[in-house]
Amino acid sequence: MEIKKVTDPSFRRYGRVVRNIDFTGLVEALNTKTPLPEEVVYEPSVAELEALPVFAELQTKAYGELPIQIGYCNGRNYLLNALEYHRSSEINVAGTDAILLVGAQQDITDDFTYDTALVEGFLLPKGTAVELYATTLHYAPCSAGDHSFQVAIVLPRDTNLPLEKEHEGWEDRLITAENKWLIGHAQGGLPEGSHIGLVGKNVDCRE
Repeated sequence: MEIKKVTDPSFRRYGRVVRNIDFTGLVEALNTKTPLPEEVVYEPSVAELEALPVFAELQTKAYGELPIQIGYCNGRNYLLNALEYHRSSEINVAGTDAILLVGAQQDITDDFTYDTALVEGFLLPKGTAVELYATTLHYAPCSAGDHSFQVAIVLPRDTNLPLEKEHEGWEDRLITAENKWLIGHAQGGLPEGSHIGLVGKNVDCRE
């Protein structure tokens, strides 16, 4: 697939580059204080990252004083596997080069299926931060090369934590964690009971 840059005009449908915040300390912390595993690991809230000065700046400037969390998604990955969305923007900060596979919520059908042929890929260079809009479908980043990736994930507080209630029917059946709606691919290895609605190829960013 064609991998564009997040500075390409076509990315504006999905998000924007964050330019008014210094992420140097966060990138350094990702590189020195978080793992670089072979398997993808996601931690929604990490105290060492949230202790950095950028935490208060993100909460004030990027989220309008809404309580937030900073975690990470690290590992080696090349496949789409699933797509998720939130009722809020998500900020991704690249500790290494990474590839984001994204789509638009507006392209989900009435029966909550989505054609993976619509997915687009964008290179997120090390040190760059982007805001993914609430209507942007996304999932774990992909590796930009043979190495594992490190990406900080900023979201409203408690996003992706375990649910307290059961959800079923209509869009509710897509809810798999707090503030998380998920559509999986049959080859994505998702837990039993996940909504499998991605139609087409399980996109591989290397192809």
